Amino acid sequence: MDKKQSHLEPEKVLNLRQISGELEKTGLENNKRKQRFQWTVQRIRLSPQERHLAASLKCTHTEELRCVVVRLERRRFLPLHPQHVTLTLEKVFSFEWATDEILFYSTLEGLRSSAVFRLDLTSSGSRITSVFEEMQPDVFVEVALTRDRQILTINCNSRTSSEVLLSDIATSNLDPFVVQPRQLNLLYHVEHWRGRLIILANTGLGQEYQVVQAPVSEPSMDSWVSLFAPEPRTTIKDMDVVGDHCVLVARTPVSELALIVVPLIHPKNAYIVQLPSWACAIKTKKPGLADQQNMLEFLISSPVHPPVPYCLHPENGLLLSGTGDGSSPENQADYITTRLEACSQDGTFVPVTLFHTVPVEHLRQAPLLVHVYGAYGRDLNMEFYPEKKVMLEQGWALAYCHVRGGGERGLSWHRQACVGGKRRGVEDLQACLHHLFSLGVSSPSLTALTACSAGAVPVGALCNRHPLLMRAVTLQAPFLDVLGTMEDHSLPLTLEDRDEWGDPVGNPEHRHIITSYCPLHNITPQHYPSMLLTAYSGDNMVPLAGVLKYTEQLKKAVHTHSSMKPKSECKPAPNIALNIQPGANHLGTEDFELMLEEEALKLAFLYMELGLDPPRPPRKRRR
Repeated sequence: MDKKQSHLEPEKVLNLRQISGELEKTGLENNKRKQRFQWTVQRIRLSPQERHLAASLKCTHTEELRCVVVRLERRRFLPLHPQHVTLTLEKVFSFEWATDEILFYSTLEGLRSSAVFRLDLTSSGSRITSVFEEMQPDVFVEVALTRDRQILTINCNSRTSSEVLLSDIATSNLDPFVVQPRQLNLLYHVEHWRGRLIILANTGLGQEYQVVQAPVSEPSMDSWVSLFAPEPRTTIKDMDVVGDHCVLVARTPVSELALIVVPLIHPKNAYIVQLPSWACAIKTKKPGLADQQNMLEFLISSPVHPPVPYCLHPENGLLLSGTGDGSSPENQADYITTRLEACSQDGTFVPVTLFHTVPVEHLRQAPLLVHVYGAYGRDLNMEFYPEKKVMLEQGWALAYCHVRGGGERGLSWHRQACVGGKRRGVEDLQACLHHLFSLGVSSPSLTALTACSAGAVPVGALCNRHPLLMRAVTLQAPFLDVLGTMEDHSLPLTLEDRDEWGDPVGNPEHRHIITSYCPLHNITPQHYPSMLLTAYSGDNMVPLAGVLKYTEQLKKAVHTHSSMKPKSECKPAPNIALNIQPGANHLGTEDFELMLEEEALKLAFLYMELGLDPPRPPRKRRR
């Protein structure tokens, strides 16, 4: 950098307050409540020569998406100066610059992204043309650049298939072409390296992910050559191409996270980079224009460990933490991470991750909060949450049950609990609880379950079958009416979700299976655990009507059970509470104060229902 430049103060190139004011004027015209809009920046992309900046904005109240394009000017020895907002694009979901004048972007209509457009910025104005439109209703489309910024990809993914189109931005011909036409049960993701495609595809043993390569000129499946296949029970979760190496995020047989480095010139020399044993979540950073391409930067965390930056140099396997010396972050050793396996009803071993501060044998009197998800092939969310750290310091034990239906042990882990196998997730959760209790971890009277969205299905089903296994339950944006939702084809996700839950309208067997476990349709008069259900009026993924119906029927069942027993035999009736947050979507409120209130309510509910003393103030650590 020139010395004259190094002393200059940073200068704004995007004035969010000014832009938000203009967008707010438009929004208020159609908003009867006249509430104040809040726009937040979601993503920023600079064009290759930094002549333009594109930024996506989201309105917190309406979920509206906008993308603003700003023309930048570089003056000699001066920083970038914004000239003006060139234009505003509506409903933009993903976007990438192909050149300094050409932007590709996809749009979001409701819950569906199906179209890609091309914006051409010329000296006389701008022109928008349609590039691609996906006709299948269950396919989601987005655009992305490969890590080396040489190839723009249009990724078309459904739950059961993938199709990727490429545009070689290093050439003047930007017309996209297909890598491999869609095939049922074929999933793949594409990166680029030295004129070749590096592809993560589920063509390995047992339809699990492996790494293959193909020339850009002949990208179809007939040209795929295997580069690397993991060992049995080691599953690949993500892929990056860093310099001349393919770096894979993987889970080992004991469900620990690790990095596998595959030299692309000599793939047989692949090696494993071990991460700290407490690492449960990893987030890699895509390089910017000025970032080094030969190292991988990422964050690792756990529910109780704040994110820690790490850097991997794949050419020599050097792994550095944010401290620069590879040492563990301060206070990480205060928390114990124990990895267990519970034997389910059919003999399958289900992984459990347990966080605690005292040895397992001293946890008999500890309150236990059990987390579960088990759907769509997604891993249970194990990123850092401050409230989990607080609970651990207050003496709680936290268990994360990786039941089938999720993706912790590969694609087959998901397939085993789809449609006809959905009951396996319930059986797995039950086995996890029994295993924890048998080890001396807590007891049913001190145990609470918590889940979000589709994770409410195994929790709700277990409450119907074995309500005495837990004392309390908290559910957020809970999916509880599986049968009613999958019968309603007018809902946005019903057709897409048939591969996950089945088709109760067109398939009598699917209807019988769903009816057998659906939380709403199996409520019966008995002693249920206390429940706190948090729902959002703006949730377009889980219908609020189903949550209301479930709450009403559950309260009736609890009342009927209480009235059937003599007063001398009645236990205190469980509390069934429904908290409806207005305006928020499926992911919850984005208002910080409301978020704190929501978490405080959950903690107060758990402490009250489990009969615990109020939380102590956090202890101060000695320095």
